[in-house]
Amino acid sequence: MLNDIKNDAQTRMGKSIDSLKHVLTRIRTGRASTALLDGIKVPYYGSDMPLNQVAAVNLGDSRSIIITPFEKSMVGPIEKALMASDIGITPNTAGVVIRLNMPPLTEERRRELAKHVSHEGEEAKIAIRNVRRDALQQVKDLLKEKLITEDDERRADDDIQKLTDRFVKEVDSVVKAKEDELMAV
Repeated sequence: MLNDIKNDAQTRMGKSIDSLKHVLTRIRTGRASTALLDGIKVPYYGSDMPLNQVAAVNLGDSRSIIITPFEKSMVGPIEKALMASDIGITPNTAGVVIRLNMPPLTEERRRELAKHVSHEGEEAKIAIRNVRRDALQQVKDLLKEKLITEDDERRADDDIQKLTDRFVKEVDSVVKAKEDELMAV
């Protein structure tokens, strides 16, 4: 029973880390990344489709992304979707190829993005602490039902706290790595 609770907590904390990493891939650094375009939807025959399903998305070099629509008629809708998105980059169109040139980040914008990264890290830590709270509550419920002893409860509490500390450190390292990437010129 206690092992199930610990394993569940570990799995859920791991998912919080994965979610944080996914969110951080969308934050633009000075380099081009196709992950910036993951959340963009394009209207395609009456339904919204992810950009990578209506066009080939590739890196031109470290500062540009090249989008090649599968159909010539999709150039306009893709441009509109890019303009409406929050990536803050104006597309350049040459025939059927759309190019996104990544401008270098200003010092002020880097600091702003670093604050956003820190905020996302705090959100992940809150999620991890909520998992810890749920696990501790499950252990207390087992104690109330007299399915475990008080010693078992203390040991489980310690194990869950160690697990929480480990995942919080991992969040700190992920956030620090992203901030370092942002601040590198």
